[in-house]
Formats: sequence, structure tokens, C-alpha cells
Amino acid sequence: MPDRLDPAVYGDLVRRALAEDVGAGDLTTRAIVPADLVGLGTFVVNRPCVVAGLDVARAVFTELDAAVSFTASARDGDRAEANAVIATVSGPAAALLTAERTALNFLQRLSGIATLTRQFVDAAAGAITILDTRKTTPTLRVLEKYAVRCGGATNHRAGLFDAVLIKDNHIRIAGGVAAAVARARAGAPGLPVEVEAQSLTHVEDALDAGADVIMLDNLPDGAMREAVRQINGRARIEISGGVTLARIPALAAIGADTVSVGALTHSASAADISLDIECSSPSPKTSPAR
Repeated sequence: MPDRLDPAVYGDLVRRALAEDVGAGDLTTRAIVPADLVGLGTFVVNRPCVVAGLDVARAVFTELDAAVSFTASARDGDRAEANAVIATVSGPAAALLTAERTALNFLQRLSGIATLTRQFVDAAAGAITILDTRKTTPTLRVLEKYAVRCGGATNHRAGLFDAVLIKDNHIRIAGGVAAAVARARAGAPGLPVEVEAQSLTHVEDALDAGADVIMLDNLPDGAMREAVRQINGRARIEISGGVTLARIPALAAIGADTVSVGALTHSASAADISLDIECSSPSPKTSPAR
């Protein structure tokens, strides 16, 4: 099971998502659903998936109405088969209906990322570490990277602020790999320096500059094997670019340490999860005794 997210991390995201959807009020529910109607909702997995985002879904309901009770019957990171019930929610029916889409949007999106990630991890079979990238939905990175962890993969840098990664444009502006690495070490002392290499010449330059990690970016498989031979343990090796699920077994055999996969977050399909709501009628009001 992955680490649990601090509610403070996603509380504002939940509030903004509800404000976006509900606005001044749920016109349809307000017009149709009696205020005293009680509902029970069941989250059902329609196609197998890896679950992620249960706590976020819970927060959607409780943020809208504290009277709602959310009970999870699965944990984030669990594999769920078709027709599995992963959670129930109960309380005022109006609140369940109003929060339904926002809660599902989070749960389906995060579970979709976790599901795709698990497929990549399974294909790697422990021979190479699967990493994510910064190719995430703006403002949702912390949640999407959490979903990657739920799928069993490892997070790359959280953002531009916590790691040094020298890419092709940095190299061009600096005037070469050696100059870029020297400036990075001076500007961010103590941090490992990763260099993107788009050719074997770049690999040699990165080694000469003392890079800690060398990213083999969009190199043919033969060139990557030669790069692994040249590096020979002097730096960690990451593969990047054009990575698909079908290619993972072959990439895992090249001898690199990690492979970064943008598809985990930018191309994951939403998991097929539904919320089925049933309601009980309001208690009839008793007529006063005569």
C-alpha cells in the first residue's frame, strides 16, 4: 500500500473542483430531490483496475456535507476485479447526487493512472524501475504522482525545484555539456546532476563532466546498449522517449537502471467505475392527534 496523502495536500483541489461543478447550486437536484431523502451509494468497478483516490473521493462528499458517511472496502493500490464494490457512501441523497461526478472524476482519473502504471511495472518484471515524468495535468501533479505510486512505480522529480536535469536546450544555451554541468553544480551544490544525452557523443561528454545520471533520450536500442557499455557503472542510466508498454521487456534487457514513461500520466484512460445510488423515502409525518 502506498503512503497516504495528507488531506491538506488535496483539500483545496477538492474545494475548487466542487466550486467548478456546483457553482451557485445543483439546479436539477434542488428541484427534484427532497431535502430529507436519505441515500446509499455503491462504488462499483465495471472493468478490472488498480484503485487510487479513495480518500480524495471521500473528501468530496464530506466537504459538501459533513453528514455524509464514506466507507471504503478496498485500499488504494489494490487490484479490483469487475463488479467489485470498493466503497459505499450514505447520507442526504441530495449531497450524494451533487458530489457524484466530482468524486468519480477524481477516482476514475487516479485509478486509471494506477492501472496503467501497474501494467508497466508488471511488464518490467523487476528488471528496470519505472519512473513517471512531469507530463501531468496542471494543478493535479501531486495526485497523479500519488496514483503512480499506487500502481507500484517510482516518482521522478516532483518539479523543477527538487532535482537537476540538464536537457538539450540547457546544453545549447550553456555552450555544451561540460559548461552546463559546471554551472548546475555551482548553482545547486550537493544535488545529483542528470544530463539528457541524445547521442553517444553526449554520453561521452556527460561522463567526462562527471554527471551522476545520464538519460538516454530517444536513442535506438543498439545505441543504448553501446551507451550502457561505455558508462559501465560510472553513472546511473535512465531511458526516455518513445516508451510504450510493448517495448518495456526489450528496454528492461538493455541494462539501464530506470525508464521514464510520460504515458503513465498523459495517456492513461479513466478507470470504469460507477456510483449506483438508491434512496429511501422520507418518513411520513404523523398527523396531530385529535
